[in-house]
Amino acid sequence: MLLILISQQVFPQLRGVITDSLTNEPLMYISVFYKGKGAGTISNTKGEYMIETRRDWNELTFSAIGYRVKVVRIDPGMKFLNIKMSPTDIMLSEVVVRPQRNRYSRKNNPAVDFMRKVIGRKSQHTLEGKDYYRYDKYQKMKASLNDVSPEELEKGIFKKMPFMKDQIEISPESRKMILPLSIQETASEVMYRKSPENRKTIIKGRRSHGIDELFSTGDMMGTVLNDIFADINIYDNDIRLLQERFVSPVSGSSAISFYKYYLMDTVMVDKYECVHLVFVPRNAQEFGFTGHLYVVNDSTYAVKKCRMNLPKNTGVNFVERLDIIQEFERLSDGSWVLTDDDMVVDLSLIDIARGAQVRRTTRYSNYSFEPLEADFFKKKGNVTKDIRAQSKTDDFWAKVRQAPLTGSEKEMDSLVDKFHEISGFNFVMIGLKALVEDYIETGSRKTPGKFDIGPINTFISGNYIDGTRLRAGGQTTAQFNPNWFFKGYAAYGFRDRKWKYEGAVTYAFDKREFFLHEFPRHNLSARYRFDVMSPMDKFLTTDKDNVFIAWKVSTVDQMSYVRDIELEYELETMNGFSVRTTLRHRNDEPAGKLQYLRNDAGATPVHDITTAEWGVALSYSPGQTYMNTKQRRRPVTLDAPVYTVSHTAGFKGVMDGDYTFNLTEAGIWRRIWLSSWGKADVTLKAGVQWNKAPFPLLILPAANLSYIAQKETFNLINNMEFLNDRYASFSLTYDMNGKLFNRIPLLKKLKWREVFRFRTLWGKLSDKNNPYKNSGDGDLFLFPTRDGETTGFVMDPKKPYMEVSAGIYNIFKLLHIEYVRRLNYLENPNTKKYGVRFMIIMTF
Repeated sequence: MLLILISQQVFPQLRGVITDSLTNEPLMYISVFYKGKGAGTISNTKGEYMIETRRDWNELTFSAIGYRVKVVRIDPGMKFLNIKMSPTDIMLSEVVVRPQRNRYSRKNNPAVDFMRKVIGRKSQHTLEGKDYYRYDKYQKMKASLNDVSPEELEKGIFKKMPFMKDQIEISPESRKMILPLSIQETASEVMYRKSPENRKTIIKGRRSHGIDELFSTGDMMGTVLNDIFADINIYDNDIRLLQERFVSPVSGSSAISFYKYYLMDTVMVDKYECVHLVFVPRNAQEFGFTGHLYVVNDSTYAVKKCRMNLPKNTGVNFVERLDIIQEFERLSDGSWVLTDDDMVVDLSLIDIARGAQVRRTTRYSNYSFEPLEADFFKKKGNVTKDIRAQSKTDDFWAKVRQAPLTGSEKEMDSLVDKFHEISGFNFVMIGLKALVEDYIETGSRKTPGKFDIGPINTFISGNYIDGTRLRAGGQTTAQFNPNWFFKGYAAYGFRDRKWKYEGAVTYAFDKREFFLHEFPRHNLSARYRFDVMSPMDKFLTTDKDNVFIAWKVSTVDQMSYVRDIELEYELETMNGFSVRTTLRHRNDEPAGKLQYLRNDAGATPVHDITTAEWGVALSYSPGQTYMNTKQRRRPVTLDAPVYTVSHTAGFKGVMDGDYTFNLTEAGIWRRIWLSSWGKADVTLKAGVQWNKAPFPLLILPAANLSYIAQKETFNLINNMEFLNDRYASFSLTYDMNGKLFNRIPLLKKLKWREVFRFRTLWGKLSDKNNPYKNSGDGDLFLFPTRDGETTGFVMDPKKPYMEVSAGIYNIFKLLHIEYVRRLNYLENPNTKKYGVRFMIIMTF
């Protein structure tokens, strides 16, 4: 009996996870053993190992081809031991990976020579080289709280949520406990034709469950996640990820100069013999990856598998860990195609707050390169959605789902139900929604709100005319009516003691699911407004009553009471083209220190002017996607170019219109990515006022008078400082994304990033609109003055206005500070030679 008990003795177990010291990815098939004891094991596909411990067995050996043998002393009673293993050809320092003995050189380097062959043949492995292709795609996106524990879920606010413990899972990569809170699934079919080139994505099924259902933001979370954690094509020169650009390890333009490559060994991956390479960026803080490439060891030089991570000292914000694994398969015709694309990202906004994990699982299948019928490509838009995509049955998902749901993912719907059963939860959600969406909802889960109150940031503000200004407003939602939408506000100024107000009604020809501004728009709107406005308000990208915008660099005391009646029709197409036509009747009464004085002998005051206008605006932004919020929609990618052209005509004698005028404007905005050197935003605009007109109808520069930086505006031009009837402007913003600061030893630790801007304005005022050259012409107005001093000027056509700025952003991962310098026209009264602008901006 004693012998039986001894033979069945269970020894204590030591366990842990083995990871690559460069990439932090789990390492499989690592030998773990006690030298000379005849006891050992190997790590599994997740890098996990488990081995027994015995008294006097105090040294454990870790060994694998391509990695340094590591011998670790273990202490009695040790239960957990995580190991990092270094590749044999390289060693780690805190900042840069260097060869152990020799300085890295691209010359006569077998790894570099091999990678040149991989890069030289990558065009043979891109799908766009085919005349046609189609495939099915399934994607699952899961968002979770990261690094939770059952003990934490019994404290604080979690005491009321005992059901949360049943949702906990173990992250396979980090072995940390996670709490899934949201899951989105999409099943789609992708088709491509090379000539004429066209690519279509048909979304056949889409559904989401979890906390994003608590917000009335449509598919905002899904849109943002899909853009931030976008699909990756390793054969692209630049990989779009986290709304930035990362240099691909097989980039044809910059990979060889950006990365260091090391040949490790030849290994078998599935049934293919592959060459194993490790790559690391020369500067860890630049936007690149560390990782492993497994390239088929034959004349195709095809990538069989790729594993990528962010370097330990990466300059990327908020990302603690990023793992990307891609696997490729060879089809019967010899083509290599992507089949598995997995990404796991651990995020942390601030160190003291709970982090999050986002997992994207993508599977590609049913590839075909047969010719496709032309009818497939006649549908409008690059992405279309099946009208029943949101209501697919469980049977449908069982067929298309290529990555099974976990237990917690299956229970996501019941999780939301349990949240709502908690006392006080709905009140917390009202406050949270108000913070996120800037509107206060008036409904509940069972009876969704038909009216939202807001925007909250406009409730109190101020200006020179109003003094302190209080405002209350709101808008209806699609729950009120999916076609008819109403919005408006009322505001009161305590200085002028006047009420201002606006009311608008819009009919959407296509039913809206959540918001009026959902893409594509097809609307007819009518609006009536009486309010006080600055001439510069039309250049703002936010509401003029935003309390933060009210903080001005200098007092804006030349304003107008404006009374508008508008009728507008807008049509957008799926390919990014839009047309908007507007009928407007406007009455403009100067206020504050603004006066309209005729250019006659007596400088006759003009109480107000009236215009009857018709305008048409065309815009083209191919490939643009949008994120919807309650207040407005925002472009997501900012990669799509924007082309605009508009014309506004005024009619004298029509509806009491005082003037005939014709104003034409055109503009181009384009973002240019420069790989590891950052990006440049370029804006070109031009316009002409063709007719004789007083200065309120001339062209004013887009001046920003607040301390908050505004896109595409001039920071140091005063209100109505230049009056033109011809203009052209150019703006260049160069964001180096830390390229300079990353090379300065002290600054690189701060992860600051640099940005530079140059803006210039060429303007001309023709003689017919210049009051100084038309003395006594009462059809023109004298230029604006303040306390007897002229504040509006004619530009010298041979001397364009210029300003430059240099900024630092990513200060505390949040703050943008910019120093602005005005280069000329410094002789104009009340000009500022320099200034400082701020912005709160969070970016990866």
